[in-house]
Formats: sequence, C-alpha cells, structure tokens
Amino acid sequence: MSELIIKAATLLDLESGELVPGSSVRISGERIVEVAPGRRITADAPVLDAAGRTLMPGLIDAHVHAAVTTLDMPAMARRPSSRIGIEAAGLLEGMLRRGFTTVRDAGGLDRGVAEALDAGLIEGPRVFRSGRVISQTGGHGDFTPAPDEPRLCACHIHSDWFARVADGADAVRRAVREELKNGAHQIKIMASGGISSPTDPLDMVQYTAEEIRAAVTEAEARHTYVLAHAFTPEAIIQAVTAGVRSIEHGNLLDAAAARVMAEHGAFLVPTLVTLEQLAEVGRRWHYPQQSIDKLQHVLSEGEKAVHLALDAGVRVGFGTDLLGEAHPEQSRELLLRARVQSPLDVLRSATAVNAELLGRTGELGAVAPGALADLLLVAGNPLEDLSPLADSGAGIDLVMRGGEVVSSRIAG
Repeated sequence: MSELIIKAATLLDLESGELVPGSSVRISGERIVEVAPGRRITADAPVLDAAGRTLMPGLIDAHVHAAVTTLDMPAMARRPSSRIGIEAAGLLEGMLRRGFTTVRDAGGLDRGVAEALDAGLIEGPRVFRSGRVISQTGGHGDFTPAPDEPRLCACHIHSDWFARVADGADAVRRAVREELKNGAHQIKIMASGGISSPTDPLDMVQYTAEEIRAAVTEAEARHTYVLAHAFTPEAIIQAVTAGVRSIEHGNLLDAAAARVMAEHGAFLVPTLVTLEQLAEVGRRWHYPQQSIDKLQHVLSEGEKAVHLALDAGVRVGFGTDLLGEAHPEQSRELLLRARVQSPLDVLRSATAVNAELLGRTGELGAVAPGALADLLLVAGNPLEDLSPLADSGAGIDLVMRGGEVVSSRIAG
C-alpha cells in the first residue's frame, strides 16, 4: 500500500478554528493514518513539501445537479442520455478541480456515470447519488407540459430521466423502492413548488404527510434518509415532521419553521448562488421567462433564511444547486455565505456539517486519522479570506481525493 507524507503544512483545525504551522500528515492508501500538528513525521515514505500552504479537508457540496447540463430546459428534455453522461463527466471533473472532493447529487445523475467514476473511467468527486427525484403530478419534478386534453389512466407513476412522478402513498413507496434498488444513496422528494418547473406555483405545498412518511419509511428501511426541496414554512414543517432529514433551499423559512427544524434535528442546505446566477445569466441561456418571474419572489430571502436557521440552532450545510452553464460559479457560494457567517463557519458547513448530514462524520470533511485522504493545499489564510477558494479554485495548489493527487501546481 503506497504511503505519502505531507510536511511543512499550516494545518487548518476546523474544530478549534486555529491554524497550526509546521504540521505533517501521513497517508497510507486512501486514508490518513497520522496527523502531527506542529511537528514533522519521520517515516520511510515519499514526502511532499507543502511549503507553509494551508492544509484542509476537501470541500463537500450537498446539492449539485451534474446531469442538468443546460439552462435551456426544453432542450434538456430532448437531450440524449449518452450526451448528458458525457457532459456530466466534464462537470464533475470541474467540481473536483475546484476543491469539491465529495458531492451529493440532488437528482438526475444516473447509475452509469456513478459506476464510471467508481471504475476510474472518468475523474470527479465522490458522489452520493439521489437518482430520480420523487414528485407528485404537477409538482416541481413534473416537467411535462399541461395538455389541452389530458389522457388520464389508472397508472400512478410515470418516469423520465429526472423524476418519478408518483401520486399516493403506495405509488411513492414503489417509486422510492425502485430508486433504492437502482443504487440511490438517499432519496429526494419535492415538497413545495419550485422555480424551474412549469406548472406549479412557488408557494404550493406538495405531497401529503402520508406520502412523505411513505418515502421516509422506505428510506429508513435501507438505513438512509430523505431530503426535500421546500421553500415555504408550511412545506418545510410538513416535511420535517414527517421525518425528512434535510431541507433544500428553504428561502422562505420563518422563525416558527426554523424552530420545528431544530426540534426534529433537521438540516438546512441553502443554495444562494443558483438564484443569483439564474437572475444574471438565465435569460441569456433561454431559461424560461415564467421561471425568471418566479425567481424574484425568493431571490432576496436566502440570507435571511440562513440567519433564522442559525438563530434557532439548525445545522446549516452547504450546497449550490447550479444548473447547466452556471456550474463554473460553484465556488462563489463560499463568498455569498460569508455575508451571513464567518469564514470558519462557512468552511465548517462545507466540511464537517455536510459530513454529518451524509452520515460520514470522521470519514469525510476532516483531517484526522482514519479519515479519507480528501485534502486541499491552499494559498493564504482561508480564515481571513475565502477568495483563493472561491475563484474557481485558483488558490488551490493541490487537490487530493482518496489519497490520490488529482490536481497539483506544486513542483516536485
């Protein structure tokens, strides 16, 4: 098993919030086996000199859509799956080079891309895949146009590349079972109206408590959990009380809903950057006008929601939710979140908090013995300035995933 020692690093201890110069880390295979804060490790192994750079865990993005490869939603619906897979591979590689060594795909990424990553056929972060989202008819995952003369049948589920549209608790249960059978790591449901979907008002509460509980029960049977797209307090409260583990977006969160989230131990995963980018570049890439109109209702509310969640004691993770041509702005979420939190707390959200959300505390988001060697060497002090991380990874001099250096600007 190959070993590597990183020496002369300034170790970022995210738990204490301190930087420890002159630190070393020893890696064996894909895991960290020894951490020496403030001292050098002596062992018979190759040595990489960090030359004082900041050593920190790889970042975790808990809300990506690697398979949504264009903002032109009608074109997306017509795009062949083979092309989507090729485009998704390029997007995932970009995420890794920006320092995101782990991502949670929140809907659309198929098993084939995940298998190609695992087999080393393509390069990208570690992926926790949600498979197809679960949506009610006319919900946020239902992108079929409303027909003038709908042809109704007795079936309760229909599927496309992105969603299982399922109505009723039994149909939801079946849809969830199919996604888990197909290798989904967790399940995504749509619990409120959304911006991109064509036929649902933004403030619509979607699914009943019974339907949500059916999804939660099936996920728990496989020892996993449900995340829910939700904007409004009503939708958030219904989802959380039915057992949903994380609320995605949550822009219209109020203090009462935040208290309920805290009481139930639910996470909030804000996604500020996607709203900013949709407002700035959506029209240029043919993002639907009706979606741009919906966007205005939530655009300015995201930072307020983060404040409310933190004040209530909700654990706040880190996500981006970028689509298509906006993906290169992934790292900008760090700067947007720094308007609400300290740089240290932003980095904790994108490492330790997200690791807890994924059920991988101690394995991801940490520089510690036994953790996977997902590491970054960064120029400067990220506790004072996140911009080296936020400029598409321009200040990241080395990216390591599972003990393998995948990107390096360090000589020798």
